[in-house]
Amino acid sequence: MTNEQQTGKVKVTLKKSLIGSTEAQVRVARALGLKKTNQTVEHYKNPTIMGMINKISHLLEVTEL
Repeated sequence: MTNEQQTGKVKVTLKKSLIGSTEAQVRVARALGLKKTNQTVEHYKNPTIMGMINKISHLLEVTEL
């Protein structure tokens, strides 16, 4: 079993606009694959992704799959 299969997935949705956010927050959102409001992406749950989600948690809605 690979590490991705053991950890599960998270669904991340950008719920607030990036207008007025710092450049670092915009870069984190882009790195997660989020470009538009209400866009949803799925990622494997790992420390790197969870750290990125924590950085901009006030802009996101996160659901575990």
